[in-house]
Amino acid sequence: MKEPIVHIGIMGGGKISFKLHGSYSATGYKKDFKGFYNAICESGTIDLTGGDQVYPVNGEITFSPIDFNNSYFILKNVTIGISFHWERKEDQRFQGSLKLVTNNDKIIAINILPVEHYLLSVISSEMRATSSMELLKAHSVISRSWLMAQIEKSKELKSSSTKYQSETRTDEELIKWYDREDHTLFHVCADDHCQRYQGITKAHTKTVHNAITQTHGLVLTYNKKICDTRFSKSCGGISETFENVWEPVKHPYLTKVVDYKSEIKNYDLDLTKEKAADQWIRTSPPAFCNTADKRILTQVLLDYDQKTSDFYRWKIEYTQKEIAEIIRNKSGTDFGKIVDLVPLARGVSGRIIKLKIVGTKKIFTLGKELEIRKILSTTHLYSSAFVVDRKNVANGIPQKFILTGAGWGHGVGLCQIGAAVMGDKGYRFEDILLHYFKGAQIVKYY
Repeated sequence: MKEPIVHIGIMGGGKISFKLHGSYSATGYKKDFKGFYNAICESGTIDLTGGDQVYPVNGEITFSPIDFNNSYFILKNVTIGISFHWERKEDQRFQGSLKLVTNNDKIIAINILPVEHYLLSVISSEMRATSSMELLKAHSVISRSWLMAQIEKSKELKSSSTKYQSETRTDEELIKWYDREDHTLFHVCADDHCQRYQGITKAHTKTVHNAITQTHGLVLTYNKKICDTRFSKSCGGISETFENVWEPVKHPYLTKVVDYKSEIKNYDLDLTKEKAADQWIRTSPPAFCNTADKRILTQVLLDYDQKTSDFYRWKIEYTQKEIAEIIRNKSGTDFGKIVDLVPLARGVSGRIIKLKIVGTKKIFTLGKELEIRKILSTTHLYSSAFVVDRKNVANGIPQKFILTGAGWGHGVGLCQIGAAVMGDKGYRFEDILLHYFKGAQIVKYY
């Protein structure tokens, strides 16, 4: 099979500024394009200006490099870390083609290039290029597998007559997950919502190149279908199932995995039970991802990730005023004073998948895990695996809430910190993959 081509949504806005280094051809024009351009959306069309020239574009335009290896383009003011505490804008460089397409009075910038070139950036963007070879090889396989699964899913969605649904809503409850609803114009996005992708902005070392070359075309499959290989920073000791985080579809290879080399004693590992989850989250059981070794953590964590150090276990405190204001701002609803936060259902990792918010003015149930994380923080909680302590209760109203939590991220699939520890301990990339993706097979796809 020929190496596939991937379309990555980089950014969107009413105006996009970019610079073409090298010569590019463009759909609808016989001339070559190079240099600096502004694209502005006007009533579903694009006004493209470069120098003193204006190029009207009806709906979309694609710039393709004449010489792929010696050309690149720069997109100005790309937002990275959207809605996270490290969110910021930066100029980013990309190889391949640039497609601009209008959508709802905005222009979407899409990068088009071969999969293996995409992986060079993802592996360097998701972790340090100086990570261990076995970790980089493992991540190359799961990044490639996840991408190919999304491309296949895009084809299925386009050919389906059924509209993709990602929420159920009543007056008393909202159950919502975030996955494919905003990715109809491209295969994947460039931020943490998908896989962190920053073009050739980040340096690619020989180690990264070798990891991708040595695993060229390798993917994980289950029952002859490419695995939807998810990953997060820290599972917190036990990984979560796919259906508890995203759409209600079971994937046997995305199931509960105890992130350790042997059985963990003195714990009830059925974390769907409140008592077991409470003990697990409030303590620090052994796990591959239970590490404070900075040498290992820096393999996975880029500079802005390292603003946080409490990945395995964490704690956050809110006054009554703070939590009531955050919930009001994030939900758009005045709950009054917050009386309680009640876990109604937990997943196998202890992550809350249904949370009842009890206020003096409103009671409402929320899920799934990311929706819970979003409503209880100005950005995102590290995870939804937390227990709640109500402090200084006066007339039934707590004056302080303490959330004690486990892990960072959704916890499904590969645990990046755990995998880094395994790589450091000498595990081969095949062992790492089959530890986190039970029953999967490693096969050559192209």
